[in-house]
This record gives sequence, structure tokens and C-alpha cells, in this order.
Amino acid sequence: MLKTLCCLFCFVSTVMCAQNKVSSNLLEAPVNGGLKMDEYWVWGSSVIKGDDGVYHMYASRWPKFLPFHPGWMTNSEIVHATSNTPEGPYTFKDVALGARGAQYWDGRSCHNPKIVKYKDTYILYYMGSTHPFEDVSKNNIAQFTLASKWCISARWGKRIGMAISKNPNGPWERYDAPILDVKPDSFYSFLTSNPSPLLKDDGAVVLLFKGRNYKEDGISNSDMSIGVATAPSFEGPYTVVGDQPLFSTEHLGEIEDPHIWKDVNGIHMVAKDQRGKITGVAGDGLLAHSEDGIQWEVDPNPKAYTKLVKWDTGKIIKQGQLERPFVLVEDNVPTHIFFATMDGPGGFSKGSKTWNMVIPLSQK
Repeated sequence: MLKTLCCLFCFVSTVMCAQNKVSSNLLEAPVNGGLKMDEYWVWGSSVIKGDDGVYHMYASRWPKFLPFHPGWMTNSEIVHATSNTPEGPYTFKDVALGARGAQYWDGRSCHNPKIVKYKDTYILYYMGSTHPFEDVSKNNIAQFTLASKWCISARWGKRIGMAISKNPNGPWERYDAPILDVKPDSFYSFLTSNPSPLLKDDGAVVLLFKGRNYKEDGISNSDMSIGVATAPSFEGPYTVVGDQPLFSTEHLGEIEDPHIWKDVNGIHMVAKDQRGKITGVAGDGLLAHSEDGIQWEVDPNPKAYTKLVKWDTGKIIKQGQLERPFVLVEDNVPTHIFFATMDGPGGFSKGSKTWNMVIPLSQK
């Protein structure tokens, strides 16, 4: 009985520590932190400290002559930026993964990067897509909509892939096939996207991912589900666990952009609550925890963050969008949380600029 109570106490303490390390420990966001690029939409960053002591950020960008959505589907590339501090500002260095030809599965668009390292190898997970048509340009932009030929093809082709390098500055060696493909008659029969990897000490991988499936009409696609795959090493093979998703509109609630990390308190997830079923507000962040990265439970107090951000100018501003959370962990302690954000009243079509921002986490 005493052993059971002790285990329960440790479990509750772990959950509360995860909660405190995010929602209760958000400090002021530096206005000049993160990454901004005036001529581009910038989105979704992932950061790692290299052996050189420099912080390396990988982020998505695409030209601003395209609408934010769905411009990323056809023209996104993953860029590399650096800073001497986690907060930044980050300085653009190069394009890590760009367009490489329609004949490749990721030949037109690379998006949603997540960087990890195992021993001496840097591993860049991402979503890729392609289409067989002419480039979208200023000359044909009037035809470019979510229902256009470019987007129908690019959305259907979304898959999860990987690139590796011995140096955070590259060059990057891409895999010529996705590491996680679709499966007929599954919750990910339409696409796989938004990878979030956790590398264990023995090199095994737990990979959360977003899936959509075909509806009964065989044409339209479902809402988002979150599944989990495992692999004995980052090289694969990656195998989806079970036939049912971890999160969906039918189970717990629809979420997006899960990010998982491990620290002194265990394995945690932060994600966007798409419809507010879990946190009570659509778009707010939620927290969940797991013992193995495969079986997940929502935290008792699940709210991780809201769109209200306090900046180091003293202003509190409600962001139009606040997505793609990423937690930087150093020495087994979460130190910063990064977000993709947008100005405006909310809605992808109503913002005029995007950037990747960062909020330091208090270590109290």
C-alpha cells in the first residue's frame, strides 16, 4: 500500500512539474527574439544547440506573393538560421531543404521541420510534398486556391521524411522515399504529416504524426488524427502502433502540432487544441504525459498556454495565431518554448506577417 501511494505521489508530482514548467513559468517574450524574414511567411521552428555552442534553428518559409494558406503546400522550404543565444534573434544562413524537382516525393515543398541528434548524427524530420504542374507564379496566382490543381495534388501527396547530416550546417542527405507512408483503410490513408520524434537512449524512436483518412465518398478527407509510430533506430523501419489514433474528434479531441520531449520529470507533449474540447478554448495549448511515448494521458490541468503573449515591452497582445509549439530542453530541463505566430485578429487570411517567436521558461 505504501509503495502504491509513493508511486501515485511521484506520478502526480511529475504531471504538476510538467504543468508548472510551461503555463506557470512563461516569462516575457523578447520582441527581437526568434526569426523574422520580411519577404517571406515564416513558420514552425525547431532548435538544437550544436557542438559548436551555437543554436541552430530550422524553420519553414515561402514567398509572400503567395497567400499564407495554402502557399506552404506548394512552395515551402526549410531554412537554417543561427544565434549565440536561445532567444535570438536568429540570422538566416542557408536553405537546408529546398525544391529539388517534381519527380521527388518532396520535390516541391518541405515543411514542419523537427531536429534531433543521435550520437554524431543530426536528424531532420519534416513533411514533404510534390505536384506535376508548372510553378505557381505571379502570372497564375489568381488560379491558386485550396481547390486548385496544385493544392489538390500537393495535399494528397503529403508524407513524412528525413534528412541526415554530421554537421548542423549541412549538407543534408535526404531519403529518397518517405519514412512513413499512407495505409489504405486506416486513419492515415490520405496523408501523413507533422512529425514529432523522441529518440530514446538506446537509439529507438517514438514518432508522433498527423494523419487524415479518406471519407466514404473516396474523395474528401477527414479531420485530423494523431498517431504514433516506432522504429528500432532513426534509420527505420517505422511502424504505426495500433489501428486507432491517440487523439481524434471521436477520442479525447482533435489536436494538431504535437511536440514531445523528455526531461527529468518524464515524457511530455504540448499541442494545439484545435477545437477547444480539451482546454475549453480553440487554439490554446494542451499538455499530456506518457511513460513510454506510446500510451498518453491528458494532464489534470491541461492548459499549457493561450494566445495572450506578454512581451518584454510590457505589452500583452493576443496573437492572431499561435501554433507549432517547440520546447527546447538543455541538460534535461525545459528552458524555452518556441511558437510560429501571426499578427491580426485571427484566421490565416487576416494576418499581414508571421514570424517564429520564443518565450523563456522560468527555472523556479
